[in-house]
Amino acid sequence: MSGRTCQGTVRGLGGHTICFTGRVLVDGEWTVRMRCAQLAKNRGAVAKTDFSRKVTLVVYGDLASKVVTDSRREYSSKLVDADASRNGGRHVCVVDADGFSRLLKRRPAPCLKLRKSGAGRVRPVAAAPPRSEILGGPLQVRRPRQRSSVDLTLDLNHLDKATAAHEATVGALLAHLSGQGIEVRTHAPGSPAFDAGWSRGTDVFIAEVKSLTGAREDQQIRLGIGQVLDYAHQLRTAHPGRRLHPVLVLEKRPVDPRWSSLAHSAGIRLTWAPGFTDV
Repeated sequence: MSGRTCQGTVRGLGGHTICFTGRVLVDGEWTVRMRCAQLAKNRGAVAKTDFSRKVTLVVYGDLASKVVTDSRREYSSKLVDADASRNGGRHVCVVDADGFSRLLKRRPAPCLKLRKSGAGRVRPVAAAPPRSEILGGPLQVRRPRQRSSVDLTLDLNHLDKATAAHEATVGALLAHLSGQGIEVRTHAPGSPAFDAGWSRGTDVFIAEVKSLTGAREDQQIRLGIGQVLDYAHQLRTAHPGRRLHPVLVLEKRPVDPRWSSLAHSAGIRLTWAPGFTDV
């Protein structure tokens, strides 16, 4: 994993070579480095006691009683080395105790920036609050490319996202919500890859879009229901305080009317182009 970039999010411990600056507050309990190393190994990481070029992740722990090597910056030697490695072009991820706790639960964590402050000190920048991790940047309609018959062996969701019908439906939804003054956004780094998201006050809506042209209606709708329920479950687990609403958006009205009652019973808002009722 050396030399890679994380796009601002550490997605898991597996494959990382990790070291700790001190003991870590894991879910409210102070945990010594040896125990932290064992927990990390259980999640597929390799733990090191000292920083080396093999290290790809540093966990920023308690330094209150530790001697630091750079008193001007109040930095542990491992963070000094991580900073130097980044400046040299080899990215080393840095997470705090909360981030490490999230990774142990197989949830993504923000990679902290290392920023200079007064008197030349450099310290990790605090992670953004969880509520900013659901919705990302503005959504843009993509231009689909041509697919060959060989592509039928690919993942059905990946194939659907590349169709003109899918992108036309995304564009129609974007226009519908934009007409209400609502900005439609993509998913944030670390969030599940839903097709579209937006908010109304404190309520957050996440949508999966399914085209029906040239596909089996029941197959597409079942796939969409499963995906949006999975996305909602992941996000509710990561953001228990948020009011989250899963939405399944179809290219057109389904032939079988039973899908509306089924979606309602599962807590999903079912809507379709061109009217997009209930959104």
